[in-house]
Amino acid sequence: MQSSVQIVLVRHGSSEWNLSGRFTGWTDIPLDPAGISQAVEAGRRIVAAGLKFDEAHTSVLRRSTATADYLLAAMCHPHIPRHATWRLNERHYGQLQGMSKYDIFAAWGEENYRRWWRGYFDPPPPLDMDDLRHPRFDARYADLAPEQLPRSESLQDCQRRLLPWWQNAALPALKQGKHLLVVSHGNTLRSLVMHLDRIAPEDIEKVEIPSGVPLVYRFATGLAVTSKEWLE
Repeated sequence: MQSSVQIVLVRHGSSEWNLSGRFTGWTDIPLDPAGISQAVEAGRRIVAAGLKFDEAHTSVLRRSTATADYLLAAMCHPHIPRHATWRLNERHYGQLQGMSKYDIFAAWGEENYRRWWRGYFDPPPPLDMDDLRHPRFDARYADLAPEQLPRSESLQDCQRRLLPWWQNAALPALKQGKHLLVVSHGNTLRSLVMHLDRIAPEDIEKVEIPSGVPLVYRFATGLAVTSKEWLE
């Protein structure tokens, strides 16, 4: 039974690049059939838990927006207000985008790979400004100031980019008593969980957000976290 204010976090379903082990970042790869099934199952688990939403927040990337589409359709709840923002995009992997871990091992070594993949402080090598993977070539980001467009991000950078959304969009909605669905990406949600659970940088490497498994946070008056539950 839904009682306290709550936010439900869902990592998007799998894509072809997830299965092939390629770094995706801001590359706009669609869901694969397994990812669609994960999104539908997430919706069914949320219904079974008796949860409903007043609004949904996603990144602008289609694996996030499509996961929300399938999830809400499975809930028979498709027409709630939707908000898409670049601040919920996946961490930008710079030159690693499109590469497999074996490609990265060969170019920079396994130690650098692990530091860039799971660490908090170190960004991967940045894209050149004329690299077509740079977000300045994507019309969806045309309204952003040049300094807001990442060429590469550490998890710390990703968290700094995310937190204005948390402060200016999520928290005001929660203070109004709204129940929120957030469909985003592994590293973006790791950075939010790190903030909510007050996880230290040296411990965030161990935190994993599985695809399609809803994570429910409930809040008391004053928005202190009172409980955290995976709907598995």
